Amino acid sequence: MRNTTGVGVVDKVALILNALANEPVSLAGLVELTGITRPTAHRLAVALEIHRLVSRDSSGRFTIGPRVAELAGSVSEDRLVAAARPVLARLHELTNESVQLYRRRGDARACIASVERTTGLRDSVPVGSVLSMRAGSGAQVLLAWSDPDQLARGLRDARFTAASLGAVRRRGWAQSVAEREPGVASVSAPVRNASGGVIAAISVSGPIARVTSQPGRRYAAPVMAAALQLSTSLSKRRPNGA
Repeated sequence: MRNTTGVGVVDKVALILNALANEPVSLAGLVELTGITRPTAHRLAVALEIHRLVSRDSSGRFTIGPRVAELAGSVSEDRLVAAARPVLARLHELTNESVQLYRRRGDARACIASVERTTGLRDSVPVGSVLSMRAGSGAQVLLAWSDPDQLARGLRDARFTAASLGAVRRRGWAQSVAEREPGVASVSAPVRNASGGVIAAISVSGPIARVTSQPGRRYAAPVMAAALQLSTSLSKRRPNGA
């Protein structure tokens, strides 16, 4: 039995979003799944697309839009940040470099937690900073496991290639050297939820003069270990704290 609120347009929007929850759906499929008339289903789906709650794939089928993931991410972000704090602190101790945690925000990425090196030359990325998804090891990680359409869009004007993202998926980490900012190198690895989806990227960054032009050789192992520790911690936690 379908839940209804008595507010027709709200109920229809809920039906559309629920119909798109598992896979992309054509307009005809949307009509069949929801029972909404074709003109109304099309009008509402297009309106939701404007608000980024609905998107379309390369075949023109409707699918859940990026705004839904962003809203869901904001609910769980405090939990992610809380779990990340001891992991980032330990990674900083091991590397003596600045460390960051990034979450994707549409076509950008945001630093949601960080521990900075306190002395000497360092790469400073304050919490709340919004960086491009076109460059940097964190961007590579957040894009590498995206769906094909997001991947194709993300590679436009990017400073890395599809081949390099394929290498990121195979080895489980990414590195960048003067890709995001001159003189800065970094290494990043994916943080995953209980279903295996990539929800964040954990990074170590610093001046090339200190972390070298092959930062992965030095930092890939501890960064991957930190990402795994955080992923495991998140999978064990419950939203209600139980």
